[in-house]
Amino acid sequence: MTKSDDHGSHHPHAQGASCCGGHEHAHAAQPAVAAVMAHEHGPACDHGYGKHDTAFAASTADATLWRVTGMDCGNCANTIRTALERLPGVSDIRISITKETLALVLDERLTAASTIESQIGKLGYSPSRLDVSQPALSPAVREAPVAWWRQAKGRLAIISGGLVALAYLAGLVAPRWHDPLFIAASLIAAAPVARRAFASARAGAPFTIEMLMTIAVIGALFIGAAEEAAIVVFLFCVGEVLEGVAASRARSGIRALGDLVPQIALLEVDGRIAEVSAATLAIGQVVLVRPGDRIPADGTVIEGLSSVDEASITGESVPRRKVPGSDVFAGTINHDAALKLRVGRAAQDNMIARIVALVEEAQDAKAPTERFIDRFSRLYMPFIVGLSALVAVLPPLLAGGDWGQWIYRGLALLLIGCPCALVISVPAAIASSLAAAARRGLLIKGGAVMESLAAIQAVAFDKTGTLTLGTPAVTDVLALVGNESEILAMAAAVERRSSHPLAAAIVARADADGLAEIEALDVAAVPGKGMAGTVEGLAVFVGAPRHALDWAPLSDDAAGAIARLEGEGKTVVVVVSAAQAIGIVALLDEPRPDSAAAIAELKALGIRPIMLTGDNRRAGAAIGEALGIETKAEMLPSDKAQTIRAMAETVRIAMVGDGINDAPALASAHVGIAMGSGTRVALEAADAALLHNRVADVAALIRLARATMANIRQNIAIALGLKGLFLVTTVIGATGLWVAILADTGGTVLVTLNALRLLGYFSGERASRGT
Repeated sequence: MTKSDDHGSHHPHAQGASCCGGHEHAHAAQPAVAAVMAHEHGPACDHGYGKHDTAFAASTADATLWRVTGMDCGNCANTIRTALERLPGVSDIRISITKETLALVLDERLTAASTIESQIGKLGYSPSRLDVSQPALSPAVREAPVAWWRQAKGRLAIISGGLVALAYLAGLVAPRWHDPLFIAASLIAAAPVARRAFASARAGAPFTIEMLMTIAVIGALFIGAAEEAAIVVFLFCVGEVLEGVAASRARSGIRALGDLVPQIALLEVDGRIAEVSAATLAIGQVVLVRPGDRIPADGTVIEGLSSVDEASITGESVPRRKVPGSDVFAGTINHDAALKLRVGRAAQDNMIARIVALVEEAQDAKAPTERFIDRFSRLYMPFIVGLSALVAVLPPLLAGGDWGQWIYRGLALLLIGCPCALVISVPAAIASSLAAAARRGLLIKGGAVMESLAAIQAVAFDKTGTLTLGTPAVTDVLALVGNESEILAMAAAVERRSSHPLAAAIVARADADGLAEIEALDVAAVPGKGMAGTVEGLAVFVGAPRHALDWAPLSDDAAGAIARLEGEGKTVVVVVSAAQAIGIVALLDEPRPDSAAAIAELKALGIRPIMLTGDNRRAGAAIGEALGIETKAEMLPSDKAQTIRAMAETVRIAMVGDGINDAPALASAHVGIAMGSGTRVALEAADAALLHNRVADVAALIRLARATMANIRQNIAIALGLKGLFLVTTVIGATGLWVAILADTGGTVLVTLNALRLLGYFSGERASRGT
């Protein structure tokens, strides 16, 4: 009974086979499947993750970890990386702007940790050592953001603005102090910027925005433009503050997830209840959860009956009934009565912590467009410096132009050329989009996957558990020999060795009917075909009709019954005993309530949906017709993978499966999307995961990806358009220094605000759903 629905090769457990060879829900084999899928999704898919792009995807067990406050954009990370790469004994540098963290492998015999901290401090950032065993939620997410006016950049902006205002007021009262006061304002406000610029230059990163600013201020003072120099510094400081605010706002989406977990837990110790920090709970401890409280840890109910609102994890609006033995998740809300639960996962490993960690890693994974812009900006900065020098020098030398005038224009060009808005255009949009997706229950592993999703032209779906509920039930038992109870008992005897949904349904029906359990011997999977064993001394085979023909002929009556049942959209299983077909079992797996609408929405987006199923052609066609989807039936797992590979040669295709048993097909697609409420395999192996098990979220995922790429194109157009416009006006002398820096800061602000719009992409839909 494959997960491909044909009742074949569905028992890898029985022989220890790889679950990729069949499609069983092989829970015991999940780590192996995750490893296979992680490998398959590497070179084969070429999602473009570079050495530093999947920051913190590798273990930090051997790394030294710091929190570095003040990192707001890619330029900050590049400056720090360049400075540290030159130090002996430093390797494997991984920087996360989202987490505000730095991890590196350090040989302290060559370079001390204090030297690292000193170097980072000289660049204008604040490092603090972290313990790699700390909770998975990074400090940038766990802690409330510091108000901008309490940060160093905010204080510098306030001081700079105050000095400019003071200089203006003093100039009105005593005009002769006008220039000296503006010179003083420029020097005082620019001093921290210049200090960072020269520190970066000594560390091997001379072409930074701080250096451009320092050159511009010094040049402006040299030619007597003190007032404009002071304004330039002030506007630059304002831009730095806005970048920091934007970065904090982008983190807020992840912070909202972290805030779901309560800070306090009620721990039971020797029959007494004590309040403790939820972050300190250990596996095996018992906690009390009162009605209305949020559950503080992932665990298992050991006492009490209640309903729990799991909307934050599963997206289901109806609370779920919990009884002893039920699993519960941190951050969900207990409703009716008190529950006692045993902690099953530490705080750093609970479901929400893992989701947050995955989203943070995804935000640090660069999209191809972002990597191109990074490479472009590294060449662009020296080019702008050289062009500005030529504009300042060549007209006076070759055409007798005024030195003051052309130096002024060269300095303005230097400021206009700053690539801040361009560099932030992609990561700002990607970070906002990933945060919005996470709040909707959509996990996307980075910008590369986002770009791939936006280009998707076809989506292939597995059937069982994806387009259907994955909980089939026995609807018909037909006896060809003997009676129905004997047929069902014999089939259940073999199927008890399987964890596949169809097998579980047959066993459940036998138990519900009160049938005595029969012992089956020598039970084994027949790869790709079904399940075999010995029952009461007779060789028994259970599998799809086309495979049953290898074991016994089917009478005309049996073939007619099979055709009728399959025509009703049912999955049919034939029971063979002693080379004779003795019975037929029919099962039905209902489509998910939103499947038909989701398929229609994909078609409206211009995407071709297709269902790949191992079920028989008639049953597959019946389901396909009901959902309005093209169908390919009677497919083994290898057939699905081959179909995906063939389609991938001509169209951009995504595969949607359960993330456990559809490994070959998921790995063969341009994007693999896992269904299933956050199972470890689904979260760790696929390119994207739909935590809420809604088929409609596939279309939502693609719509968000397309909106994100449109937002990125708008950002790039804004950044380059403003630079192109003011570059021309600067060279012809129509705009000056303060307009140049205002244009640069304005471009950065516009790009950031445009990207932040994506945070509210699904807000209208949540309101309409009442969630």
